[in-house]
Amino acid sequence: MHYQYQTRGVCPTMVEFDLEGEVVHNIKFTGGCNGNLKAVSTLVDGMTVDEINGKLAGNTCGFKKTSCADQLCQALVHARDNARR
Repeated sequence: MHYQYQTRGVCPTMVEFDLEGEVVHNIKFTGGCNGNLKAVSTLVDGMTVDEINGKLAGNTCGFKKTSCADQLCQALVHARDNARR
């Protein structure tokens, strides 16, 4: 299923992805550091929500309490938890 998540506290305004069960594909950020976010998206494509969360959750950017990677984790957990309902 395709999901969109409005990010908070980071440069990109949106992250979109497909979630097939627990496996994540086709991650795309709107805005932010284009090259870095393409790299992150490519590296985690095909991983499960828990695998991505284990590597990236809690990552911060500068003095911010979150990061693009952390926002991706929040989006994935939110989508997975809502899909289970």
